[in-house]
Amino acid sequence: MSSVPPLRVLFLDVFGTTVAQIPPVADELCRAAKEALDSKTSSISGQVRSKAMQMSCDQWVDLVINWNRSEEEFVHDSKAKHGNVDWKEVDRRRISSLQVLLANRGLIVLRLKPGTSELSVEEEGSLWNEFQLAHLGRIWHRLPPWPDTCRGLEMLNTRFTTVGLSNTYQELLNSLVDDSNIPFKHVCSSEMFNSYKPNPKVYLGAAEKLGVKPEDCALVAAHLGDLKGAKACGLYAIYVERPLEEKDPELREEKIPDLHVGEDEGGLVALAERLGIRSD
Repeated sequence: MSSVPPLRVLFLDVFGTTVAQIPPVADELCRAAKEALDSKTSSISGQVRSKAMQMSCDQWVDLVINWNRSEEEFVHDSKAKHGNVDWKEVDRRRISSLQVLLANRGLIVLRLKPGTSELSVEEEGSLWNEFQLAHLGRIWHRLPPWPDTCRGLEMLNTRFTTVGLSNTYQELLNSLVDDSNIPFKHVCSSEMFNSYKPNPKVYLGAAEKLGVKPEDCALVAAHLGDLKGAKACGLYAIYVERPLEEKDPELREEKIPDLHVGEDEGGLVALAERLGIRSD
């Protein structure tokens, strides 16, 4: 491992890199749809029922990918327009964007609330009601770690300071990490720096908060755009590929990672081993 610099801190992206997001969210929506279709008390219309029964696993995955992308676009737009992000509004936005995505696929029926420009779910005929959609809209608060995450972090913690570094707000990040028992030594949200990765303020601010120089740090991420931003700030770039997570496949041509763990190579456990940490 002579090519790896003497790192002190590993910043790890959270959503997609240390916790799974696309597969478990798609699985939960698929299970919830089956439960609704099997319910004897539901009032799903024949047309909605037919469309829901025809939804394949791949179609649920595609919906989730678009759902996640819409949230990211909202955050970027909010930051650009207002110089700040209302993270509570992001949570509300997730629910409303899910409603729109489902309505576009004919799975729920939306109506304008009388005298307003707000949309509401027409419970009669829809696959889910508003209460059920609010619960589904908070899936992102209860995502599971990848199978290798906790063990890999335990190994990495023997040599490095590990820090979850995420584009979210601190309350959600703390709750997610606590509920999943992910053994980060520290967690930092982009809310702390009033910015959003890949803005340099996040990477450099996180390094400053830990009292280290950028060259003492690495970013571990499943997203090349994130790694590109970190590398431009002087951080070492470690690419841990995860299923369905790469948003910018065209960046593969730029050869951004300094170290690369392939999708089927063992995730964070494999990373620890490549960094010279033996698994007991």
